[in-house]
Amino acid sequence: MKILITGGAGFIGSNLAKKLMDRKDKVVLIDNFNDYYDPKLKQDRIKKYLKGYDFKLYKGDIRDQKLLERIFKNEKIDKVMHLAAMAGVRYSLKDPFLYEDVNIKGTMNLLEMSAKYKIKNFVFASSSSVYGNNKKMPFSETDSVDTPISPYAATKKCTELIAHVYSHIYGLNVSGLRFFTVYGPWGRPDMALFSFTSNILDGKAIDVYNRGKMSRNFSYIDDIVSGIIAVLDKPAKYEIYNIGGDKEETLMRYIEVLEENLGQKAKKNLLPMQPGDVPSTCADIKKLRKLGWKPATRIEEGIKNFVDWYKEYYKI
Repeated sequence: MKILITGGAGFIGSNLAKKLMDRKDKVVLIDNFNDYYDPKLKQDRIKKYLKGYDFKLYKGDIRDQKLLERIFKNEKIDKVMHLAAMAGVRYSLKDPFLYEDVNIKGTMNLLEMSAKYKIKNFVFASSSSVYGNNKKMPFSETDSVDTPISPYAATKKCTELIAHVYSHIYGLNVSGLRFFTVYGPWGRPDMALFSFTSNILDGKAIDVYNRGKMSRNFSYIDDIVSGIIAVLDKPAKYEIYNIGGDKEETLMRYIEVLEENLGQKAKKNLLPMQPGDVPSTCADIKKLRKLGWKPATRIEEGIKNFVDWYKEYYKI
């Protein structure tokens, strides 16, 4: 199969590309290398992490319809994994129109091309943030997601609705993946594990929101990639899947494991909850398990792998 990965220089995109190429799929990547975080990390994922692999890379934006038309026409794509987006709950409060433009318009452009060129399977990244402040735990795909509490979450809910339209009207096979707090080597600097590690090593305090009374289904990158591939391999008319770890961990335990691996204690700024954030996310993953998927990595192993990578990458 030839698979287009949008956001291909991103954290999840680059890891997915590598695993697909390891099993002899052909891969086409598109990424605009924006400066939401240091573009050098994105460039290094391509130049270093994917060194020696054979793939096609397009530097461009998913809002560019002419570019997408050229890619779909020339590359004869079989399947799409759409990961490109403006990420992050907090920044979406500062520039909601950018999130609307990239996440909604960009997704519509890709759905249009996928319907036109009869793509066999269109899989896209949604987010656990669509559940908002739902009180029922764990979050299930059948729960209401009509009350998002950030512009980012609202754009992700919108893409789920638009994708359903294209499935219904054009018969496009579509699956959406609601990701739960992904972490691991080559991760995003704006995510907690990355910034915590940097600050602890520099002797700076870390910001701990809701005074540490938070919990998450921390999801290791290798488990996430295997789940994505399970969905890419089994097209469905229209499905939404939770994809995350199978154990809820407290934020303070997460920090504790990081401290153990760094051999340093963290100085903590205990702060109130931030607007748009939620105290707990916990995934019901029974639906994705039915495809034969099973997350296997505990935070003790995953955080160690991240710290080892971080020290090597930054030559510490």
